[in-house]
Amino acid sequence: MAGRIQNTIRKFLDNGSAGGLLLILAAVLALIVANSPLSEAYFAALHAYIGPMSLSHWINDALMAAFFLMVGLEIKRELVDGHLSSWPRRILPGVAAAAGMTVPALFYLAFTSGTGAEHGWAIPAATDIAFALGVLSLLGPRVPTSLKVFLAALAILDDMGAVIVIGLFYTADVSTVDLAVAAAIVAALFGLNKGGVRQLWPYIALGIVLWFFVWRSGIHATIAGVLLALTVPLKRTPATPEARGAESPLHRLEHMLIAPVSFVIIPIFGFANAGVSFLGLGSEAFFAPVTMGVAAGLFLGKLIGIFGAVVVLVRLNLADLPPGASWLQMLGTALLCGIGFTMSLFISILAFTEPLLQDEAKIGILMGSLTAGTAGYVVLRFAKREARRPLEQPVR
Repeated sequence: MAGRIQNTIRKFLDNGSAGGLLLILAAVLALIVANSPLSEAYFAALHAYIGPMSLSHWINDALMAAFFLMVGLEIKRELVDGHLSSWPRRILPGVAAAAGMTVPALFYLAFTSGTGAEHGWAIPAATDIAFALGVLSLLGPRVPTSLKVFLAALAILDDMGAVIVIGLFYTADVSTVDLAVAAAIVAALFGLNKGGVRQLWPYIALGIVLWFFVWRSGIHATIAGVLLALTVPLKRTPATPEARGAESPLHRLEHMLIAPVSFVIIPIFGFANAGVSFLGLGSEAFFAPVTMGVAAGLFLGKLIGIFGAVVVLVRLNLADLPPGASWLQMLGTALLCGIGFTMSLFISILAFTEPLLQDEAKIGILMGSLTAGTAGYVVLRFAKREARRPLEQPVR
C-alpha cells in the first residue's frame, strides 16, 4: 500500500500539468477563506509587514521572481534549442500569440473607455500555461500531442509579450542610479557567460543582488528573474534532452526550479491573490466596466484573436494546423487560452492600486477564465479527429 501511494505521488509530481491542478485548488481555497469567518485574518496576514515589505509584496515581488526566472529560462530554451528555434516553427504560435494579446486588449478598452480604468488593458492579454495544461491533462489522449506543443509554444511567447508589457507600461518612477547598478550586474552576468563559467552559484548570487537593485530602481523586481535567465549559458546541441540537461547550466537550473515553482510558489501566489471577498460588493461589481472588459477579453478576445489568426494563416497558405488536430480541436484549444489566471492576476495588481478596481479585475479574471476553461474542456471532450475541411490548405 505504501509503495502504491509513493508511486501515485511520484507520478503526480512528474506530471507537468500537476502544478496547474494545484493552482486550481489554491484559487478555490482562497475564495472559500476570503468569504468565511477567516476572512479578516486572511487579509490582515497579507498586509502584515515583514521587514521592508508586506507579506503580499514578498510573495508578488520576491517569490514570483523565481517564477519569472523559470519563464525566462523556458523562453530562452525554446527560442534557442526547442520548438521555437526556427522561424517556420514560430509563425503559427507567434502570430496567434500576438493576436491573442491584441484582441483581448481591444475588448477591454471597448468596455472601459472613458472610465479612467483603461490602464488595465493588458490584464486579459495573458494565458496561464499551467492552468491550461492542467485542463488538457484531464482530457488525456483525446487531445493530440501536437496541440499541446502548440499551446505550450503560444503560452511561452505570450509570457514573453507579457514580460515586455510589464517592463514598458507598468513601471513606476525609475531611479537611474539603481538602474545603472542593475545594468552593470547584468553586464557582469553576461561576462560570466562569455567567460565560460558553467557553475550556477555565481549566477544565482549575482541574480539576488540584481533583484535588490531592480527592486530599488522602480522597475518591477520580477523582471530581474527574466534578465538573469537570459544570461545563463545554454549549449545548443542535437543530443537528447537528458544529455543536454546534464551539461547545460540552463537545463540544470530549470530542472531545479520546476518543483518549487510549480508546487510551492505558484499555489502560494494563487492563494494570496485569488481571494475576493464578496461581502459588501453589490451586484454592480459583477457588471462593472473593468469586470466585463476583463471577462470578455479573456473569453471572446482570446478566442477571436487566436482562432482567427490560425484561420487566416492557413487560408493564406502560410501555415498548417498541428498534425492530427481538427478545426474543432483548435477551437477548443483557443478557448483554453482564455484561462489567464496567474499572469492576469499579476498584471491587475500592477495596474490598479484601488481595492475596488482590483476586486473587479479579479472577478473578471475568474469569470472569464472559468467560462473559457469550461467551454474549452467541453469542446475538446466531444471533438473528434476528423478529416481536414476545405478551409485548410496544406503548406506547399
